[in-house]
Amino acid sequence: MNNLSYVKKAIITAACIALCVVLPTAFHAIPNAGSILSPMHIPVLLCGMICGWPMGLLCGIAGPVMSSLITQMPSFAYLPSMLVELAVYGLITGLAMKIIRTGNLYADLYINLLIGMLSGRVIAGICRALIFSGGSYSMAAWVSSYFVTAWPGIVLHLILIPAIVIALEKARLIPARYPQKGK
Repeated sequence: MNNLSYVKKAIITAACIALCVVLPTAFHAIPNAGSILSPMHIPVLLCGMICGWPMGLLCGIAGPVMSSLITQMPSFAYLPSMLVELAVYGLITGLAMKIIRTGNLYADLYINLLIGMLSGRVIAGICRALIFSGGSYSMAAWVSSYFVTAWPGIVLHLILIPAIVIALEKARLIPARYPQKGK
């Protein structure tokens, strides 16, 4: 996935930023689907995994800002903590894809996703507790909002994102992580 040209990375990143606007709009048509399924997380995690940490970080920052400016989702009150969470997702998934090389694409993708999603939630929770909510944010509120309410989204991401990456590889839209020798 490191063999993508800068232009391809820029195009994929722009598409992911656009998806950060479109997906929440579609999901919010269903009551509470946005907060439960976290649709904006999908393009940011994909961008970090496919394009690397600089583009993943850019998508994690620009996606929620653009969505907030265009659709008012997330609201300006919730935007700072979401910016932190998604920026960490893009950064960590991009770095982890560079570092983690087990020799098995599925293992790489799942390890990467688990590390990225946990890191984003932990760092966003710390920022909410220390900065954005000024000491009124509890451990119970963090667990409830980032894990209990979001568990359907976490499961969706763990199923959907590896499937998308593998499909993009099989369609040769992104370079194979482990090219097969002899073909």
